[in-house]
Amino acid sequence: MALPSSASAPGSAGERWPPLESSPDVFNQFMWSLGVPEDEAEFYDVYGLDPDALDMVPQPVLAVVLCFPDPPQDAIHPSEQILSIGDKEAWDQVYFMQQIESLGNACGTIGLLHAVGNAASEISLVENSSLDIFFRSTASMDSHERAVFLEKDEAMARAHSLAAIAGVTEVCDVVEEHYICFVAVDGTLYELDGMKHGPVKHGSSSSKSLLQDAVDVIKAIMHNIPNSINFNVMVLSRKEK
Repeated sequence: MALPSSASAPGSAGERWPPLESSPDVFNQFMWSLGVPEDEAEFYDVYGLDPDALDMVPQPVLAVVLCFPDPPQDAIHPSEQILSIGDKEAWDQVYFMQQIESLGNACGTIGLLHAVGNAASEISLVENSSLDIFFRSTASMDSHERAVFLEKDEAMARAHSLAAIAGVTEVCDVVEEHYICFVAVDGTLYELDGMKHGPVKHGSSSSKSLLQDAVDVIKAIMHNIPNSINFNVMVLSRKEK
């Protein structure tokens, strides 16, 4: 995996939503400050994609977060199938939000929200915390409405800004990396990318196979961007009590 880097989605980077460093320390402090108890879940680095490295990853894995270079426009994984608007049942099951232009470099925060939002049954949020309020407020919204709500959420924006300056890499204006998240919901692997119109289905998956299933897709993404080594993979894992 590459060294940690600050990442955002393509587009202008506003001061309100600076890029986040791809670091478990940054994501953990950010997540815990928003309302996930420290004894509930934690982000960890994935140090390699080979079987031995994956065996070292703490289980159970709730989500996989990938930071990677902006891919070429034609770099599309052959198996991807974006959910149609008519697939209401799947939309109701998967928590997804878009990254609108006014959110600037918020793809790290959106990746975190996708990870935690789809692990609601596995994580107990602090009552009336920022995340608890955010997810309760946006539960019935569509993906665009959730993005607008986030853009106006002052508490979330402040927490994001604090997380952005907590990393060891310098925050820069020109950012060429992006965050996406992989989750297993109701037996299906979904890729959640706020720059796309909806969740992307990648075949069957489960809580036990999520990490390996996500890695298979990540390897395909890496194959489509062969001239870069700037990839970083983290997992959100539940802590055993």
